[in-house]
Amino acid sequence: MTIKTKSFPQFAGVYPILYMPFDENFCIDYEDLKRLTEFVVSSGADGVGIAMGSEIFKMSESERDSVLKAVVDQVNGRVHVVMHTGAQGTDLALNYSLRAKELGADALMVTPPTVLPVPNDIIVKHYVHISENVKMPIFIQDIWTSPIPPAVMIQIVRATEFAKYAKAETPPTTMRTTELKLLGGDEVVVFGGAWGTNFIAELNRGSAGTMPGCAIPEFYAQAWKYWKMGRKDDARAHMEKISPLLSLLTRSLDVSYHLDKEILKRRGVIKSTNVRMPTEKPDQITFKELDMLMEILSI
Repeated sequence: MTIKTKSFPQFAGVYPILYMPFDENFCIDYEDLKRLTEFVVSSGADGVGIAMGSEIFKMSESERDSVLKAVVDQVNGRVHVVMHTGAQGTDLALNYSLRAKELGADALMVTPPTVLPVPNDIIVKHYVHISENVKMPIFIQDIWTSPIPPAVMIQIVRATEFAKYAKAETPPTTMRTTELKLLGGDEVVVFGGAWGTNFIAELNRGSAGTMPGCAIPEFYAQAWKYWKMGRKDDARAHMEKISPLLSLLTRSLDVSYHLDKEILKRRGVIKSTNVRMPTEKPDQITFKELDMLMEILSI
């Protein structure tokens, strides 16, 4: 159940999603993964996530386990680790979830099954089954590829002991946040996503945090610090500094893989910008736009 710490829930703040570093053979570079994890933790983030932005859907089960173990070891209890364990079958999602708990994840992020459409009451049972058997905090992920109506998310929140967190990523995320809080009030803790493009607007509507990309985590962390201090105008102004860059990064999820990794490489965090297939690399005009925006931000 949600544990209150001061005026914020147990999970709140900035939880960047780790973009997986691959070597020249497209194998996971664990040295770079640990360096990336440390980079994010040192930025002032409140947690890290392993999820869609990590290309988790392109990983084998053994890779998933090895990645989570490496991240948990590097974090060493300093921040929370959230592991994506969604799957198209309830038993498979449960197995992923139990394994994540065993390997030290602090919370799970679960998308609903969507390949075979099922009624909403079955979706609720899917989450109830995972919650009852894993018994750890669960983020219900509502994303454009696997949307869950806010009313159904609140049904899940009320039917489970541990699925009390909602990651609202189906656009428009601001309206999603508003509706979730209107329907669920304090029963639901809402996080934004979608690279944190609407971070401040979501906070204004009752969100407790965001799960953005990991290339410039310090900007989100500083904005969150301002917000907690009650300096809302400063938080908004700080996020506006990176608004043009976020506009570039959010052209598509595939584009973001390449550009976020390019930024991380230029910042000396990872060595390679490789993205596992299938993928399409952005054109040179896009990279020139990135050059200009990075120069403006001095990163």
